[in-house]
Amino acid sequence: MAEFQRETGHEHAPYAAFHQWSIDQPAQFWQAVWNYTNVIGDPGGTVVEDFHLMPGARFFPDARLNFAENLLRNANSREAIVFQAEDRVTRRLTRVELHTQTARLAAALQAHGVKPGDRIAAWLPNMPETVIAMLAAATIGATFSSCSPDFGVEGVVDRFGQIEPVVLFVADGYFYDGKTFETLDKAAQIAARLPTVKHVVVVPLLNETPNLPNAIIWNDFLQEPAPTFDRFPFNHPLYILYSSGTTGVPKCIVHGAGGTLLQHLKEHQLHGDIRAGDRVFYFTTCGWMMWNWLASALASEAAILLYDGSPFHNGGRTLLDFLDRERATHFGTSAKFLDALAKSGLRPIEHWPLKKIRIIFSTGSPLAPEGFDFVYRNIKRDVCLSSISGGTDIVSCFVLGNPTLPVYRGEIQCKGLGMAVNVFNSEGKPIQNGEAGELVCTRPFPSMPLGFWNDLTQKTYKAAYFERFEKVWHHGDYARITDHDGIVILGRSDATLNPGGVRIGTAEIYRQVERLPEILESIAVGQDFSHDVRVILFVKLRPGINLDEALKARIKQTIRANTTPRHVPAKIIAVPDIPRTKSGKLVELAVREIIHGRIVRNQEALANPEALEHFRNLSFED
Repeated sequence: MAEFQRETGHEHAPYAAFHQWSIDQPAQFWQAVWNYTNVIGDPGGTVVEDFHLMPGARFFPDARLNFAENLLRNANSREAIVFQAEDRVTRRLTRVELHTQTARLAAALQAHGVKPGDRIAAWLPNMPETVIAMLAAATIGATFSSCSPDFGVEGVVDRFGQIEPVVLFVADGYFYDGKTFETLDKAAQIAARLPTVKHVVVVPLLNETPNLPNAIIWNDFLQEPAPTFDRFPFNHPLYILYSSGTTGVPKCIVHGAGGTLLQHLKEHQLHGDIRAGDRVFYFTTCGWMMWNWLASALASEAAILLYDGSPFHNGGRTLLDFLDRERATHFGTSAKFLDALAKSGLRPIEHWPLKKIRIIFSTGSPLAPEGFDFVYRNIKRDVCLSSISGGTDIVSCFVLGNPTLPVYRGEIQCKGLGMAVNVFNSEGKPIQNGEAGELVCTRPFPSMPLGFWNDLTQKTYKAAYFERFEKVWHHGDYARITDHDGIVILGRSDATLNPGGVRIGTAEIYRQVERLPEILESIAVGQDFSHDVRVILFVKLRPGINLDEALKARIKQTIRANTTPRHVPAKIIAVPDIPRTKSGKLVELAVREIIHGRIVRNQEALANPEALEHFRNLSFED
């Protein structure tokens, strides 16, 4: 960050002033990012046109580039990928090996008739072949989309069925928490329901020669390299990602190659201090946007560390062994993982030096102040803890870290450069006094979606982000800006509680409840009651703990003492499990629907859909 400020003539500017320049002078800023990060391609003569339109602004309208060419730069003997599937499989690829494998797969796709704009779908674990399939698709201008193999048949078909892929990559199975899961039967069902798929390619993980009728094994599909790296327009479609799908059929969000690349390079090199030779880990599956974010670290000439399986295999020790042994410099995880690690009693600082780690990233849900305490006391003391927040919608971040700024307990450090982030009240006016409101972005940025798949008039796209405030991106997070110009995310605004007309972010409640040692997890929803809304809190307790009146009273007292009386739930109910999406996010909306007796659709989007049954037909009587 400091070097970039020097190069742009802002060496001594405070970050707030530098950020203001980045949004006031978008042409200068984004051209400087292109130059500083050494984007391979022709930027053209215009940086941005129609900047006053949102949506509608176009960045680098004359540029030509290839996303894969940027990630595969400098094909040398340095490691590019290290892969571990729990404690079963470990593999390594150098940058030259990754380049060669990508070229061979790109040649095969071309030989099988894949053209620019065709869709390539992958139902795969977080393994090297998934990255190679993405890079090969980008090499020839195809559009890549992925789901992890823990998605069931319906969940996969709900997603891939909309985008009509021509090639489908599947694995023969995966490992999770020491168990082996075979997937070829499901793969056959998925392929049968995707009529546009012309070729199914099987990637071996469990078996060297998996058998799926009418499919081709990965090594047999590869061909000798053909000419690669045709360059495409800046907004050539690169990825299709999906909304969670917990309230309807998942939306297919189309992202462009140039915007994704430029935004990731900015976030990695400036906000994340990712350098050539670094070793970057993020715990993710390829069904979450953090997989796409992690893969882009290759463009900074860092190695990416891929782990597939349960993060708590062997009590979390397998994952920590992997990070320590592979000399990770960046450790990315979720707030949920850090909280669960804290509740487990494990103190990594006593057993794993993690000497090389400079930055710990956390996302997926708000990281509570106690999560910051746990990291610095029990994982590593000399580290930059970067809580980050953005989303699948922008395949990047609105607010994130900065290695040149202090870390304040419970706060995201700063607004992203080039991102005109603010907090609005319900009238669409900026909030000046640190109160909570709607997280918005008031000016265009390169990684805005190209649109939704098959939404030709952009009606659904505009309704999703621009209906609430005219010409302003409304992200759907409830947030506040702190005295340090940091940000606190209080939860999703569509899950915001509203008892007596007072808005309450759910994260404010979770932060207090989960401080209690008896509570493993919690989820709060608003229940329609007596012409108002009352707060219902569900808690998952430690084994052997009962939710008696004394514990209920302590929960309420803890919430009341540390927030306001409005935050105190009307009812507290114990449940065996709490539903989450596959990326670990709580699904307050699904719980709210089910306690009101309404149907919850697309449960395939959940990691544990069976947990919803614990909320059905409950009695809320005193």
